[in-house]
Amino acid sequence: MRRKDREIINVEDKINIINQCKVCRIGLSENNKPYVIPLNYGYNFTENILTLFFHSANEGKKIDIIKSNNNACFEIDCDTKLIEAKEACAYSYAFKSIIAFGKIIILENEDEKIYGLNKIMENQTGKKEMHNFPKEVLKNVTVYKMIVEEFTGKQKE
Repeated sequence: MRRKDREIINVEDKINIINQCKVCRIGLSENNKPYVIPLNYGYNFTENILTLFFHSANEGKKIDIIKSNNNACFEIDCDTKLIEAKEACAYSYAFKSIIAFGKIIILENEDEKIYGLNKIMENQTGKKEMHNFPKEVLKNVTVYKMIVEEFTGKQKE
């Protein structure tokens, strides 16, 4: 990281940002061509392993890319605010952000899909409730998990 003075080193602080944000941008690559898509997410951080969960329809470009190349990155940001100044070049922006790299896996097991969907609901609603999902819903949704290999945080107050 170039700006070490803005790096977030404490893991709990990085997890707090992940918890606070609601949308991430997933970066994928197909034939050396980037593809970025915004997604709602849920997450789990256990034994120093960060896992994100996403869902979508059972077909589409995202699934096609993941099946051929499951390497991915994600970016989230929050607490953004314009910092005004007298001169144009002195304007800036306050922010908190996380960037991570890892691999995305399509979940096939029904219990894993339910767990992932519940983690998404938890992050989006702030409520730790276990939801039941009818078999028809589970059949018509694809749930992914991204096992994060590395993540960094950065902020400017």
